[in-house]
Amino acid sequence: MTLTNINTLIDFDKWATNRILDIVATVPQDQYAKNLNSSHGGIRGTLVHTYSSDWVWLERWKGVSPTAPLKEEDYPDFPFLKSKWDTLRAERDAFIASLTEQKLKEPLSYKDIRGNPYTQPLWHLIQHVVNHSTYHRGQVVTMLRQINVKPVATDLVAYYRQLK
Repeated sequence: MTLTNINTLIDFDKWATNRILDIVATVPQDQYAKNLNSSHGGIRGTLVHTYSSDWVWLERWKGVSPTAPLKEEDYPDFPFLKSKWDTLRAERDAFIASLTEQKLKEPLSYKDIRGNPYTQPLWHLIQHVVNHSTYHRGQVVTMLRQINVKPVATDLVAYYRQLK
């Protein structure tokens, strides 16, 4: 995987997440916070989980292994989560911009939340984060449909089509 590929994946992730967040911004707070019995409760829980994962992985890439995910209750409403996510993405963009082809391929050692050690090439981990976000955006799409909100397309092919 090259830096060009990684930059494309990161740009896709921002594009797709922004599309979902723009729709979620229209959802009333009670529906946003409602437990819809998904793997992370509802829309808020799923978005906070995704944001938390983005944060955990960026910290790992920078050499710090967090010992706990972020807590949903610390992100009570959508505007607060969105502002934090915007800041985090700016940090991630700066990190990605600092990478070289060599750094991308180097093994990165980190610990998971439970303290288990792992070592993998950085590009594997970046690719994982984008894939993880894609999975949870799909869950949010389903939850939006459950509360009668029309979602938007966030497929990779839709991203490529809009690049024309």
